[in-house]
Amino acid sequence: MTKALPKPLLLIDVDGPLNPYAAQRERRPEGYATHRTHPSDWTGVKPLRVWLNPAHGDELRALADAYELVWATTWKGEANDWIGPHLGLPELPYIDWPQMHGRAPRGTFWKTRYILEYAAGRPFAWVDDDITAYDHEYVEQNHLAAALLLHVDPRLGLLRPDFDRLADWAAAL
Repeated sequence: MTKALPKPLLLIDVDGPLNPYAAQRERRPEGYATHRTHPSDWTGVKPLRVWLNPAHGDELRALADAYELVWATTWKGEANDWIGPHLGLPELPYIDWPQMHGRAPRGTFWKTRYILEYAAGRPFAWVDDDITAYDHEYVEQNHLAAALLLHVDPRLGLLRPDFDRLADWAAAL
């Protein structure tokens, strides 16, 4: 009897992929609703505007058959309070970054090395708006399992082809 392999991880950033923060400020993208959030580190500051598309919740729940969904965002666990409920997502595990916005290996995004530590050799797909060629190179050199790094335009957020690519990648494993 063979032991079933764990599902690959789907590591999800919020700002950029789910919240197209770089879209024109005065024009909410089609299909998105405005939500006012007040994360704990925003004490004394006016609520933060976040645009979320409820259809993304349906898409992510569909991908949960093929992936283990994980927040890979600076929102950390607060994504379960402020983001997930608007998308109809259950509480998800999250990467508890040991340090945010610190030094990173040779031009990589600061999250990249922590993504590899969290993945711990498991296959993963990562959606983020800060992924660069340096991150692709670093992952190829330092992670032996399959990995898909999907850059998302922060003006547009996740689009239908992105969800298709994630589904196809997982199916090909």
